[in-house]
Amino acid sequence: MSFSRLVRKNHFFLIAVISTLIISSSSIGNYGYFGFTNVAYGQADLGQGNSNSTSSTNILDIPLEKVRVGDIDIAYKMFGKGEPILLFNGASDGMDAWDPSFPASLTSNHTVIAFDQRGIGNSTIGSEPYTYQQLANDSAGLLDALKIPKADVLGYSLGSYLAQQLTLMHPDKVDRLILVGSSCGGKDHTPKPPEFIKLQSDIVNKSLNNVPITQEEIKSLVSASVGSGWIKLHPESVDVPANITSLQQLKPGLPPEVANSQNIVGKHWEDNPNWSGACDELAKLNKPTLVITGTDDDKYQPHVNSLKIVEKIPGAWLVQIKDAGHAVMDQYPEEIGKILNTFLATANVNN
Repeated sequence: MSFSRLVRKNHFFLIAVISTLIISSSSIGNYGYFGFTNVAYGQADLGQGNSNSTSSTNILDIPLEKVRVGDIDIAYKMFGKGEPILLFNGASDGMDAWDPSFPASLTSNHTVIAFDQRGIGNSTIGSEPYTYQQLANDSAGLLDALKIPKADVLGYSLGSYLAQQLTLMHPDKVDRLILVGSSCGGKDHTPKPPEFIKLQSDIVNKSLNNVPITQEEIKSLVSASVGSGWIKLHPESVDVPANITSLQQLKPGLPPEVANSQNIVGKHWEDNPNWSGACDELAKLNKPTLVITGTDDDKYQPHVNSLKIVEKIPGAWLVQIKDAGHAVMDQYPEEIGKILNTFLATANVNN
């Protein structure tokens, strides 16, 4: 679960963003900002580019629609124009959790499809087992129901696992793949710190049993979400209202049982020493791939996992954002939208 929605966004500044990043070798030498071998890159000028890249469209103002997919009703919003892009939320969040400026930045050239995953928000839970394979099939069914044969796919956090799984199970439905705060999973996954795993599990268990969570627990989650660099720049970001004592208050569209199921799904992806992870298979599919991580993401999703993805997928783009944590989507939404527009306009689909 991510508490990125508590981020206070003041005086944003994006550091070390690239306009082009071409990897000519699958072997990366050093884990610096761009300190690896056989890489050509350039500093982006965020003041230039498509002058129509920012739209006034606000996802919160778009009426939701529903469609039947298998055993569930999926709530979704579709808006914008151009090639479709499907957005997978992180754990615990529904489609309205995206910072509105992020999808708005895509709508001039892309049709954005945001949706509530099974059991979240306005989508029903159904009767099928709650697995990442099933969640990936749900999204494939959504595309079919909307008569969209192929789409670019973005996944954030847990949603990045589902985006990878969709690509593996239904490669014909995916053009380009964008992974934010992600991991290949399996035996090569670098795990979260044990104390943070315990903290997350304790909060889910308290939620299941109607036990109040403490201010200290919430602050620990927020601190882990935004990262140490962001806190130094914005110390007020860890201020938590005193009346917040439950997961339900923070995530009203998240039933405790679904929070527990998502926690289990994440563990199955990350903690499986008998599985080689998704990236070896993704590399065979040869899909244009963009990987984004915050350099201070060291608890929710240790950012070294993003570097491992780029090591394994030849030609993948890598963007590391300084002073950003796992909440990078909320910390720099407009800037990430510009990065995506550059990637989607530049990376040719492999036919």
